[in-house]
Amino acid sequence: MTYRPVALATGGAPVIAQSPDGVIRVKAGDALGPYPLRLTDCVTKWARERGQLTCVAERDASGAWRSVTYAVMATRMRSIASALLARGLSAERPLLVLSGNDIAQLELMLGAMYAGIPIAPASPAYSLVSTDFGKLRYLVDLMTPGAVFVNTLKPFKAALNAVFPGDIEVITSEAGAAGATALESFYGLDPAPADKANQGVNADTIAKFLFTSGSTKLPKAVPNTQRMLCSNQEMLRHMFPFLAEEPPVLVDWLPWHHTFGGNHNLGLVLYNGGTMYIDAGKPTPALIGETIRNLSEVAPTVYFNVPKGWEDLSLAMHADSALRERFFSRVKLLFYAGAGLAQPVWDAIDAHAVNTCGSRIRMMGGLGMTETAPSAMFSRAELSIAGDVGLPCPGCEMKLAPVDGKLELRFRGPNVMQGYWRAPELLQETFDDEGYLRTGDALVPHDAANLARGFKFDGRLAEDFKLSSGTFVSVGPLRARVIAAGAPFIQDVVLAGINRDKVAALIFPRPDLCIQLARGVAAADRLATTAPTLSEALALPIVKDKFKAALADVNRQSKGSASKIEFAVVVDEPPSLDHGEITDKGSINQRAVLLHRQALVDAIYAGTARDVLYPSDLPEHN
Repeated sequence: MTYRPVALATGGAPVIAQSPDGVIRVKAGDALGPYPLRLTDCVTKWARERGQLTCVAERDASGAWRSVTYAVMATRMRSIASALLARGLSAERPLLVLSGNDIAQLELMLGAMYAGIPIAPASPAYSLVSTDFGKLRYLVDLMTPGAVFVNTLKPFKAALNAVFPGDIEVITSEAGAAGATALESFYGLDPAPADKANQGVNADTIAKFLFTSGSTKLPKAVPNTQRMLCSNQEMLRHMFPFLAEEPPVLVDWLPWHHTFGGNHNLGLVLYNGGTMYIDAGKPTPALIGETIRNLSEVAPTVYFNVPKGWEDLSLAMHADSALRERFFSRVKLLFYAGAGLAQPVWDAIDAHAVNTCGSRIRMMGGLGMTETAPSAMFSRAELSIAGDVGLPCPGCEMKLAPVDGKLELRFRGPNVMQGYWRAPELLQETFDDEGYLRTGDALVPHDAANLARGFKFDGRLAEDFKLSSGTFVSVGPLRARVIAAGAPFIQDVVLAGINRDKVAALIFPRPDLCIQLARGVAAADRLATTAPTLSEALALPIVKDKFKAALADVNRQSKGSASKIEFAVVVDEPPSLDHGEITDKGSINQRAVLLHRQALVDAIYAGTARDVLYPSDLPEHN
């Protein structure tokens, strides 16, 4: 079956060099084209050339779409820039954003960039979900913001009162909110100060700060310069030339405090003069309906999502022909990132496309990160399979260095950061001696004899992994919680779930204690003449319920999928020293266990494994 026609990069062969020490270096065969000095130059350009085209739209309280044109956006951008300059904001005193995607945040973002003032969007969860506001306090101490923005005041009141000094200005899109400055008061201000300041904004000016996930440590601040943003968008346009053929239309939920949504997707719209429809939905049971509603009304020309979002969308399409018809009516490219896309989900999307419009729609993937603004690699059209990350973009150099039996991915280029904000002590561990960024990701070639075919993702060098939603699972703390909850019956735990939507656990029990617990049952059974084996003990409800209770206790404290154990298997085969599952000092090797027991992990997720424990069906008496 053929693909819907779409203009994609057809450049020269990559330049590949291998050294005797096993290091592989790869560059694109094409040079990176010229790009603007500032991202806001694009907004000014489109205001002049496509002034009445919608730049951004969102639903209002009535459910209708409210939009802002490029002409209006450019005018507001300049006025807001003057207002922020008057408040003395700078890289040392940036504008911190606590709330999620909306038109007001985009206006402030562009106004700040135009004036040369960085914006720093933080995860709303730091203010709305956290109870101690620990990460938010840390970010405030790290960034020393000069002002803070929230779209509506009430939900953020507790965080504002607890964390921010009384003299910091709070800006909000609400009119008349007590103790805050309304954004609309910035409209119509004299743009002359902003225009003057804009002349001093250059490629090295910090446009925004984005924060790493902080899954294992506290978040780090990544300065994103104008060069990083603009060069990266030119890389995107080179890889996907169709973006320049007509204004792209996106319907997008991905959060702007993450690089995928805030740099890749939003930047793509602004760079190419397209339209962003802000989707207030999300791939969760409570919010996926809003995404379906939006996609049933607005047909995208290109669509981006994390694997969990693609899975939910595919399921919704099974019973909704109107959704399929609208979605596939003009979309030219599908894209996933954040984690690996399962091949069955990919195949289901293909089938929906073929059944709806008679052709497949090209699905692409790649690899990027906050530190690379984000795109660094893209899959190639000729190899459309799950797990493929392809080859580096023009202008971005890739290096694969042998580390602990794997090939660590490293990058160098105009889209790569120069270092974390206010963390000079991290420079040596962040970059190697040739100036390449160490990513901690591992790749493996599709064909070792033909590296030009590209590469596929080979996991993280560290233990932490991502679920299909793109959410990091912090293995160490969660593992410790399971062991503690199951004491003394749990010896150790290995967590599985890379590119899956749920976390599973392989539990290594304490054989002696499990058998001892089971003996009471055996002793009461007149037919029992010998002590039960470990396998027999693990099959008894009284033993199973001990592990279920431990997992249920962990899950009661969980605040999301990344800290919740959905199912587990208690294994009766101890970790093997020969297979490297355990060291001679007794510590578990998570990666080796998952590799050696891959069949068991696959069976758990396929629903074919025996004796799977589900914490959710714990008997009430426990």
